[in-house]
Amino acid sequence: MKTSSSNAPRASSKSRAMTFPWISKKAAMPSLSSICSARSMRLVPIIAMVTLLASCASPPLPPSSAPAGDPVAPGTRAGDSGPLPAPMVQGKSRWVAVRWAELPGFEEDTLFEAWNAWLKSCERPGPAFASLCGDIRRLSIASADEQRNWMVKRLQPYRVESSQGAADGLLTSYYEPVLKASRQPGAGYEVPLYRPPASLGSRKPWFSRQEIDTLPEAKAALKGREIAWLADPVEAMSLHIQGSGRLNITEADGSQRVVRVAYAGTNEQPFRSVTQWLLEQGEGRMTAPWVESTKAWVAKNPQRAQQMLWSNPRYTFFQEQPLSELDTAFGPKGAQGVALTPGRSIAVDPGSIPYGTPVWLASRGGALNLQKLVLAQDTGSAIVGAVRADYFAGTGPEAGLLAARVNQPLRLWVLWPK
Repeated sequence: MKTSSSNAPRASSKSRAMTFPWISKKAAMPSLSSICSARSMRLVPIIAMVTLLASCASPPLPPSSAPAGDPVAPGTRAGDSGPLPAPMVQGKSRWVAVRWAELPGFEEDTLFEAWNAWLKSCERPGPAFASLCGDIRRLSIASADEQRNWMVKRLQPYRVESSQGAADGLLTSYYEPVLKASRQPGAGYEVPLYRPPASLGSRKPWFSRQEIDTLPEAKAALKGREIAWLADPVEAMSLHIQGSGRLNITEADGSQRVVRVAYAGTNEQPFRSVTQWLLEQGEGRMTAPWVESTKAWVAKNPQRAQQMLWSNPRYTFFQEQPLSELDTAFGPKGAQGVALTPGRSIAVDPGSIPYGTPVWLASRGGALNLQKLVLAQDTGSAIVGAVRADYFAGTGPEAGLLAARVNQPLRLWVLWPK
């Protein structure tokens, strides 16, 4: 995934009109005190195990409570009363303070799942959240109610709106593909994945996708920069759009292993949607997931395949990364510089929501019904605007099928330190 905010390659550019009702789901966690007394480590999420002993050695955080004599309105949590802060302007968005009761599903979310992503954000916290990370680590083994009480005590929810006051936006989704690859060209593997060329910074924008395929100067700059070869150009394009993936790679000696190729830069050419190009050619909207539907189109129109691929001048370069056993549970690193958590990380426009911000996400009316805590940990070239998010669905074909179906209404609330 991208590690700076300007030109991240992957993200859907689809859009449509939006309206909102909401849904919910329930789950429960044992209390922090019961876990500490029993040392019941089998109940602890994997990512929180490293903090268990320190957490149990410290007294649990007390639940928040309203000050004596402070009235609490019906449906309002203790501690969520008194005057609301004034609205804040954050670059491209306007934040309007609200009561916690406005957050749909706040009382039902399985917060411990989101805590994994929050712990990741604390590896590289922004200045606004750095002082909270000690509490966040301690609360990784707390009950959902203890976590909710702490959030109400320490954070203020703000509804994210456009500068014109629009609170409705768009949710799309992305994933980490898993592809077969070869360390050597040949035997059907002819589509290279490249590391960034040494001359990438000397020419802006760098050569387009078509120029990379045709110009001797571009080919010479990339010679020897190959990481691996793929068999299918449409799968390679998908990997360029998603920005990272895993390769089941055949090494030169015939052995097999899995590696990750992560985003390392682009040619800084504009991103153009291949789906939009196909629509403009009169092909109609693709009904199957993008890779399958595009492969089917290429099979029927082999003479136009190169033209279709060249319609998107953006080209992504990669870096190879090893995969440890722990890494396999998480996605690639996002723009914040931390590993993405499936179902709990989103890509945002950093001009609207800073990286590392906890966000309440609510979306329904499409493939997913979501009311949950997520972390803003990534960005993308098509993720632009105040109320805009790309939901990290995970790794592999099932995640890809889900991601391809998500194009639906969205509302967001940032949770900002008081």
